[in-house]
Amino acid sequence: MSDIRHAMLRRDPLSAAKEVLYHLDISLGSALQSSTGPTPGLEKSTVELVEEFIFHVPKDRNIQPKRMSCIQELQLLEIMCSYFQEQSKDAVRQIIFSALFSLQGNKADESRMAMLGKLVSMAIAMCRVPILECAATWLQRTHSAWCVRLAQVLMDDYCTLVPCAISTLQNICSASPRFCCQLITAVTALYDFSSDELTPPPALLEMLVGWITEDPRLLLLTFINTPLNSSLPLGCLEITPLLGLLRWCVKAPLAYQRGLKLALTNGHGESEKGTAYEELYSKLHLSVLQVFLMMQVHLTEKSLIGRLAVLPVESVVALIEEVSRLCEKLTPLPAANHIQLALDRLAQALQVAMATGALLFAREDLRTLCSRLPHNNLLQLVMSGPVVQPPPHSAPFQPNMYPHIHPGRPSVLSPLSPHQSVLPSPHSPHPVLSPHPTHPALSPHRPLTAHTTHPSLSPHAFHPGAIGFPYRPIH
Repeated sequence: MSDIRHAMLRRDPLSAAKEVLYHLDISLGSALQSSTGPTPGLEKSTVELVEEFIFHVPKDRNIQPKRMSCIQELQLLEIMCSYFQEQSKDAVRQIIFSALFSLQGNKADESRMAMLGKLVSMAIAMCRVPILECAATWLQRTHSAWCVRLAQVLMDDYCTLVPCAISTLQNICSASPRFCCQLITAVTALYDFSSDELTPPPALLEMLVGWITEDPRLLLLTFINTPLNSSLPLGCLEITPLLGLLRWCVKAPLAYQRGLKLALTNGHGESEKGTAYEELYSKLHLSVLQVFLMMQVHLTEKSLIGRLAVLPVESVVALIEEVSRLCEKLTPLPAANHIQLALDRLAQALQVAMATGALLFAREDLRTLCSRLPHNNLLQLVMSGPVVQPPPHSAPFQPNMYPHIHPGRPSVLSPLSPHQSVLPSPHSPHPVLSPHPTHPALSPHRPLTAHTTHPSLSPHAFHPGAIGFPYRPIH
C-alpha cells in the first residue's frame, strides 16, 4: 500500500483521486464477490488513501496537501457521477459509496460532508438515480445531525440560492421515491419552527404537499422496506417522516402567530405568510391522518399491532411539551383561534395514531401529559376515550377499533345482541318497557336488571371507532 501512496504523490490531485476511486472499485468489488459473510470492510490503509487523495487530509503533517481547483473538483464530481451511474451492481455501488462517505469521527468528516453535499446536489440536477439511492441509504444509517446538514445544503441549493430550481427537485420524486422519503424525514428534522430561519420555505412546503397528496404511500417506503430484524444506529432519523410532518401541522398556527406578534412589535403590518399557506398545512394534516390508516393495514398484515411503536412515545411527549411552551408564550385572546387549531390537529393525530396502533400510549398517561395544555373540547374527548365499557359476554376484540387501548363492544343494532330487544325504539308506538299482562318476557323486574350495567346505551350512541376514513390500501 505504501507503493501505491508514493505513486499517488507524484500525480496531480485529480489524477490521484481518480486512481484511488479505481483502486476502491477493484479491491472492494473483488472482496464482495469472494465474500459469503457480512459486507467486507475497509482496511485502515485504504481509508487513509481515500482521506488523503480524495478529501485532502494529509497523513503526514509535514507534507502540504495538494488542493484541487474548482474546475478539478467539478471534474471529479462528474467522474463520480459517471462511475456510480455505470456500475451495474447495486451492492458494489452501495459499498463504494459507504467507503467514501461513511463518517469516521475524525477531521476528514468535514471534507466528506462538503463533497457529499455537492455530489448529491449534482445527482439531483442530472437525475442520477443510482447516487440518489445510495444517498437514501446513507440518510437512513447516519446520525440525524449529519443528515440535517445534508438537507440544509440541498435546501440552500434548490430553495434559497436559486428559488426557481425547486422544480428540478420536484421531478426527482418519480425517479427516486425512496430518496424523497428520506429527504422529507431529514427536512422535517431541519425545520423545527424554532425561528423564522427554521420555518419551511413556502416553495418547499408546496412541493412536499404535492408529493404526498399525489401518493401518500411515499411516507411509508422506508418503513415497509426496512427488515424488522435490522438494527439502525442510535441517533439516526425516524423510520418515517410522519412525526416530523405532524410537528409541522401542529406547530404551524402557533409559529405564525408568534411571527405576527413580533412583526407588530417591530412596527410591521400583518404578513400574508400564515394565511397564504394555511390551506397547504390543512392538506398536509389530512394526508398524515390518511397515512396512519394505511399503516394500520400493513401492521395488521404483519401481525405487528401492539408490538411495534411507529411513533416513539418520547418524541410525542416532546412534541406535546413544545406545544405547551408555545401556547404559554402567546397572548390568549388574539391567539385563541390559532391555539385551538393547533390543539385540534394534535387531538386528531393522537386519536388516529392510537386507534391504528401506530402510537402505543395509555390514555391515563395522555391525560397527565396534556393537563398543562389549554382547554380544547376535542382533546378532552380523546383523553376521555369511549364511555361505554364492553359487557362480560362481548364479542372478540376487533383490531380496527381502538387496538391495545379500548376493546370493542357489540353493536347495539346487531341481530345477535342480547340487549337489542330491551332498547327503546324511536318508532315504537308504546314504551318498550311498559308492563303488560300479554308480554311476560317484559315483566317489571327483568328490564331493570338488564339496563343497570348499560345506562348510556341509546339508539344514537356515538362510537368514534366506527367512523371510516377514505384511504388507498397498500398493494
